[in-house]
Amino acid sequence: MTTTLTRSTTTSQTDLDAVKEKDDHHDSIDLEKAPSSAASSTHSPLPSRKYHGLSWFAVCAAVYSSAFLYGLDTTIVADIQSFAVEDFGDVEKLGWLGIGFALGSVATILSFGKAYGVFDVKWLFIASLVMFEAGSALCGGAPSMNALIVGRVWAGAGGAGMYLGALNIVAINTSNKERPLYTSLIGLFWGAGCILGPVIGGAFADSAATWRWAFYINLILFALVSPVLVFVLESYLPQPDKTLSQRLRNMDWLGVILNAAVYVLYTMPLTLGGTTWSWTEGRQITLYVVFFAALILFAVTQKYSIFTTPENRLFSVDFLKDRTMVLLYIATSCVASTMFIVIYYIPLYFSFVFGFSGVQSAVALLPFIVVAITSIMLNGALMPRFGYYQPWYIASFFFMTIGGALTYALVDVHTSKSTIYGFSVLMALGAGLAQQAAYSVAASKVELHRVPDAIGFINTSQIGSTVIALTITSAMF
Repeated sequence: MTTTLTRSTTTSQTDLDAVKEKDDHHDSIDLEKAPSSAASSTHSPLPSRKYHGLSWFAVCAAVYSSAFLYGLDTTIVADIQSFAVEDFGDVEKLGWLGIGFALGSVATILSFGKAYGVFDVKWLFIASLVMFEAGSALCGGAPSMNALIVGRVWAGAGGAGMYLGALNIVAINTSNKERPLYTSLIGLFWGAGCILGPVIGGAFADSAATWRWAFYINLILFALVSPVLVFVLESYLPQPDKTLSQRLRNMDWLGVILNAAVYVLYTMPLTLGGTTWSWTEGRQITLYVVFFAALILFAVTQKYSIFTTPENRLFSVDFLKDRTMVLLYIATSCVASTMFIVIYYIPLYFSFVFGFSGVQSAVALLPFIVVAITSIMLNGALMPRFGYYQPWYIASFFFMTIGGALTYALVDVHTSKSTIYGFSVLMALGAGLAQQAAYSVAASKVELHRVPDAIGFINTSQIGSTVIALTITSAMF
């Protein structure tokens, strides 16, 4: 059955119903209906665009800079890991440098997503940015590996709020017609930051500034954009008719706690097992038991909306009944896992096997980076134009599977650098073709007021799979 991307010219309820009926019978979706509008689920109407010219450019620059920083810090430690180990030792904690940031993000993504539908968007975004910068400052001045890890987790949590805040700000301040373009740019800047992270991190690590400036640079960028956020960006309160106590009660606090606990309890035994303590030690088994208990409890509370309501619960359980949404979740997880495993471990391979410096390892990653960015842009430009999304996923998984299989079967310490470049390019091509595609597809499969939930659903897949993949590879490494 052909899966196509159709376009509508109206967002009336009648047309939405027609689109929904068409989806049910023809498995088609409507990109025009996918504004990624985080504000559309709130009770306050969207204000008309108040920014034009220089002020709009300044707001966009601040928002896209935050998305770029979030992506940058997701991978910036890939080329500075060995330098941190040289300074602090604790090689058994190496995996936490990559896992910690993603863990902080995935543990708070759903919480921030709900919070942006309840609290003032401007000040929640600024608070998230301050949280991110505080974590970056701690990383830059870290006196030990433990402090560096804590800073990474804290920055990751703030970064999740920044990213979702950027989506909300764009949604609030754009029209239905222009919103898809401005929203897609957020994903593009985030993806560019992710891919360029190892290059920038390696450049700082090999310079006189040292690897610490890979984190301090965030503070300089924050100083540049903060005046725009404070003095130019206007407040937007989604539920102005409700008091603070009422808005606080709308949050699923039990879900917030259990969601964070599930990811932390999953990560700890896989990261600490075999290094800090034995795989069969009592503490290891206890963590597994508590993890499964927390997972079951979280699932039950979300299924039956315990201490919350179906509208306010943290996780959109009904998406699990939708075939397309589930497949998009799985596909996004596979793509993100491939992307981040390569970004983190190719630099380590060149560093340990060939003795490359940080910059040399970053240069070795350039074939992957160039091809990945090109294929992401290719997907963003051509998928809406030609109207089909299934072929992109088929091609993506073909190239990722071939590249991954060849890497697994043929790469060892004697493999030539050119061979590794070739395999990494295959994986980059595959990952880039579907890296950001799910956001527009998922948003088009739901009603307008569910778009924020759809974005959060896919975002959880993208960041959550990063935690899972890096945790597993860290345990194997």
